[in-house]
Amino acid sequence: MNIKDFPEGFVFGTSTAAYQIEGAHNEDGRGPSIWDDFCAIPGKVARGDTGNVACDHYHRFESDLDIMKDLGFKNYRLSLSWSRILPYGVGARNEKGVDFYHRLLDACHKRDIEPWVTIYHWDLPSSLQARGGWTDRDTYHAFCDYTDLVTREYRDSVKNWMILNEPFVFTAVGHFAGIHAPGKKGLRNFLPAAHHATLAQAEGGRIARSNARPDAQIGTTISCAYPTPYKDNERTRKAVERYDAVFNRFFIDPACGRGYPVDSFPALKRVYDYARDGDEAKVKFDFDFIGIQNYIRDVVRFSLLQPVLWFKTIDAAKRGKDTTDMGWEIYPDSMYQLLKKFADYPEIKKIYVTESGAAFPDELKQGRVADPRRQQYLKDYMDATLRASRESSKINGYFVWSFLDNFEWAEGYRPRFGLVYVDYESQKRYPKDSAFMLRDFLAGRDI
Repeated sequence: MNIKDFPEGFVFGTSTAAYQIEGAHNEDGRGPSIWDDFCAIPGKVARGDTGNVACDHYHRFESDLDIMKDLGFKNYRLSLSWSRILPYGVGARNEKGVDFYHRLLDACHKRDIEPWVTIYHWDLPSSLQARGGWTDRDTYHAFCDYTDLVTREYRDSVKNWMILNEPFVFTAVGHFAGIHAPGKKGLRNFLPAAHHATLAQAEGGRIARSNARPDAQIGTTISCAYPTPYKDNERTRKAVERYDAVFNRFFIDPACGRGYPVDSFPALKRVYDYARDGDEAKVKFDFDFIGIQNYIRDVVRFSLLQPVLWFKTIDAAKRGKDTTDMGWEIYPDSMYQLLKKFADYPEIKKIYVTESGAAFPDELKQGRVADPRRQQYLKDYMDATLRASRESSKINGYFVWSFLDNFEWAEGYRPRFGLVYVDYESQKRYPKDSAFMLRDFLAGRDI
């Protein structure tokens, strides 16, 4: 595979998120977020890990960007910490936090690295959570004010904005399953959180477009999973349809003006209990691009033991499939299929793969990290993206998750997704073999 195989102008980059790498959790006026609070609850995060220090990127961003430049990356997806900029979520801004992102963005430009900025990547300020968080409509309004601030403040430095990162994950895993912050459970938490996030996604897009520079692109990112049926029968097909509605379409369909996919999943109609007059129009926004993030294929079967959902998924390891360190099946065709699925939406103009990568049990030996499984994974998923791009001109880029090993939410620091190995005790960085492979690829050499 060679970079010349991809369409002209195809974007390659790498991604991170603020809470996962920055550290400096109580420095320079930053306020606490729901992830600071969640990490402090015993048993919520593996081994009691926290993001207090993480990769210390707050102090080391210059040298980290030097590594990125040396590897040949010219596009970097990063996120802003809401509570570093607005410690209480609303009100007075923290000038040191605002200045940090000016310095970070300037440092990107000095190295000829284009920043792609995500406005919200899961780290809601604690003070907003104390008032109900995403289950409270006021958080949607607070997010709009925050979006207005940052898109005005960083207007000259940013031409690619992403409003939300994976709203399904932070609403479902954080408000239905309780596995992520803020640790809430049940439909009574998920549905209002989901509706308010859907409103925030669209209104945030409108605000960003109003404030951003004329050449800006405004997007948002969605997580998606490829469902395949366990059996070829009517009940299983309906189960797959429900799975697709909630895992893949719940946030993108309203933005496209299609409304919530309640026809495929009638139980979702209860989301309208939290809607007000005019919301049906407010959840729609004509994004310049959609970010697609796919990590899994799920085999789906009908199940009477799963109320509301009426489906279950079959563990990949039990099916004898090759998995990553997260237990996720390695199935490159899922990327191809999902890119094709969303490219078929006439309302979607452009698609970027804004995250793609895998965790494996990497080991540092004499200053080197050999990671052949990640190298193969990236080749296969890039090839799947290439195949899709040859069938649809809408597919315009691929960002590797992640640039650095980092704090992997409830899994803590065990899973290593990075192209660059981080020794958390010394904070030394070691580019892995996969990083050098991508350096060669970006330089025009075959991989």
